[in-house]
Parts: sequence; structure tokens; C-alpha cells
Amino acid sequence: MSLIEVEGLWKTYVMGQEKVHALRGITLSIAKGEYVAIMGPSGSGKSTLMNLIGCLDTPSEGVYHLNTQSVADLSDDDLARIRNKEIGFVFQTFNLLPRATALHNVELPLIYNGTSSDARRENAIKAMEIVGLGDRMTHKPSELSGGQRQRVAIARALVNNPSIILADEPTGNLDTTTGAEIMQLMADLHRQGNTLIVVTHEYSVAQHADRIVHIIDGKVEKEEFKQSA
Repeated sequence: MSLIEVEGLWKTYVMGQEKVHALRGITLSIAKGEYVAIMGPSGSGKSTLMNLIGCLDTPSEGVYHLNTQSVADLSDDDLARIRNKEIGFVFQTFNLLPRATALHNVELPLIYNGTSSDARRENAIKAMEIVGLGDRMTHKPSELSGGQRQRVAIARALVNNPSIILADEPTGNLDTTTGAEIMQLMADLHRQGNTLIVVTHEYSVAQHADRIVHIIDGKVEKEEFKQSA
């Protein structure tokens, strides 16, 4: 059974007198434990698709099942719980609180869901160690390199042990060497059993995945599978 199943997904925005179709009937399934890249140029609809998969937005038409449950049937509270517990988000711009320590930034999802302070700290420390930043917990974002800030963001995404990790252009603000290190970390997380979805316009990033879904003009143009060694 697929972890993610979308069928006939449309997303339409009304801009004055015009309708803009960001997604045009996308059908896609992603299995538990899969590593998928969603690739396309700017304006192709890939980030819109990620927002729908991440329950940050709702489709205009079509069906989305997450863990066999229809997302359309869920309340706002249910969707908020799913975003907090089931999905870990990694953004291009890191989205860290500048005045908080790295550890406190990682704890944030646990604060929102009411985890006790002792458990929060324990889980956040574990997540920081997983991404190799056990010695940077008390540093603030301004005291960290770009790569370290992205690792903090990845630790924050991991802290709830989510079903899915969604990464939107995770190397977009990083130099080539640091970007390669982040993609290696992503590969390590996938090997540990995480379902990983990376949205990117760069083929060098997408080719780390087992499957690349190419999106053009809001439609799936083709799918590309990694060749077995």
C-alpha cells in the first residue's frame, strides 16, 4: 500500500478575471521508505505539489490519501497534527529563529505538540547528534555556517520521527561542497528507513533519489528510475 496516493490533483488560483492552473490532474503514488525527487523548472508546479503533499494547502480537485486516509475528510486540527507529527519539513531558507539556540530551534515542533521539557530536550539532542552537530547545540544560527544551519533544520524535521521528510530546494542556499554534504546526509536518512521527497530544479540534486518525477506545466511529464548497479 502506498504511503502517499494522489489522483487527478488540480490546483487552480483565481487571479482577477483569469484562472491559473498550477497543477493539472497529477496522479502519483509514493511508497513507504521511498526516496523520490520532484523536479521541474520554476513555475512548473513542483512546490505547489509539495505544499499539497505536506498538507500546507488543499487541492481544487482530485483525491489525496495519506496512509490510506483521505486528507479531504480531515479537520483543521487533524491537518495541524499531521503537519506536526507525520511530516518533517526542510526549507531552502532554513526558517530558524535567529535568537534561539540550535537545540531550541530543533525542540520547536515538540513544544507545539505538548511534549514534556525533559523528553523534548532528550529527543532534540538525539536529532542534533544524528546530523553531526552534537557540539553545536548552544550556538545560535548566526554562529553557524550555512551547511550547519541546514543540518539544524534537518534535525528539526527529524525530531518527531515523522513518516515523511519533505525537502524544498535543500541545497539552494549552499555552495557545491556543502550541498553535496547535505545530500549525503539525506541519503543516510533514507537508508535508515525514512520516506524522503526532495523538490528541486537541479538534476545534480534529483539524481540522488531512486526515482525522479519530472513536472512541466503542472503535469507529470515522465518518471526516471535509478539504474541498479
